[in-house]
Amino acid sequence: MFKFNFMGKFISSILVLVLLFSCAEKKETPKVIYEKPVTEEKKPTQKAVSTLKVADLPVHIDGTKYLLHPMGEVRITEQERTLESSSTSVSYRVSNYDPFELTGELQNIGFQHIDSLKSYTLTDKIIHIQSVTYLKKVADKHKKQFLLYVLADNDTNKDGKTNANDIKCLYISTINGKNFKKLSTNFQELLDWEYIEATNTVYFRTIEDTNKNGSFDNADTLFYQLINLHKPELTVETYNPFKN
Repeated sequence: MFKFNFMGKFISSILVLVLLFSCAEKKETPKVIYEKPVTEEKKPTQKAVSTLKVADLPVHIDGTKYLLHPMGEVRITEQERTLESSSTSVSYRVSNYDPFELTGELQNIGFQHIDSLKSYTLTDKIIHIQSVTYLKKVADKHKKQFLLYVLADNDTNKDGKTNANDIKCLYISTINGKNFKKLSTNFQELLDWEYIEATNTVYFRTIEDTNKNGSFDNADTLFYQLINLHKPELTVETYNPFKN
């Protein structure tokens, strides 16, 4: 009787262990895995955006008799227009001024003589001005006052707007915005420019998409040009720095 009870308990214990291991195995290796439901990604709410034409307060370049009024646009959402939105959250500036250089996202510039309340704009064309530089060394030494402009004047990438994504050009004008003249060639991207005081000359480089692949790369052609500010007609000349 004792042996039977002992063997029965032993067998019962073995069966319990087997069942426990069996359950454990079932938990570790489920036959069906349910993926978590994929939640649809929430798209950001489209905000109505409007543009507002603004002009910054005028800039006076020391040593000149003209005020420059930078003009551009700011983008404002409907939320920013509400009373709950602080007006300080919207920047109404379109330009920055450091001595003798005006930069920003400008669509035009107004000119006003310091002795007059009347003003007029630089151009009636659609342009995007990135910088305006006063050639102070020319004024100091040669008593001539010029402004150099880096801007886009054509929707070259055909996205429906003229902005910083289009080809940059080089322009010049007198300090009053008159004689506004393009120096670089159409469809040539301005790389850089430099004023050399010793020769009173502006040198600049451009690149043209000569292989017509839609971008500027090492297969395209560089052009080297200059404008001698001694000459009243301000004629652009080409030069070859590699020529002996």
